Amino acid sequence: MRLLSQTFKALSDEARLEILALLFRHGELCACDVDATLDMDEDLANHHLRYLVAMGLVEARRDGAWMRYRIADHTGPEQQLVLEAARALLADVLVAATEKRYGQWMVRKAGAPPVSLTRGRG
Repeated sequence: MRLLSQTFKALSDEARLEILALLFRHGELCACDVDATLDMDEDLANHHLRYLVAMGLVEARRDGAWMRYRIADHTGPEQQLVLEAARALLADVLVAATEKRYGQWMVRKAGAPPVSLTRGRG
């Protein structure tokens, strides 16, 4: 019961729901994709991503200097049901403006010079 209540607590934040919606829609993303698309401070985006990882809803993997995030493949049965419900409920949450910002960010990211490795974004 405790894990389930913690899962709902993790989903009680609008920013974390937006992050999940992005991950459901676009799969694996780096933290910079999240903060740029949602126009969120980098530290705040990282805080929310770490929270979702700690709750077991999101998985992180290191890719060189970058951290990449995706919806967790392996969760308990209760969390799996909650994630399936969240996926269905969040399917239409990414409104046109968010998708436009994501597309603009991906264009800028593809054409941008490499980011300094000391910044830790990417």
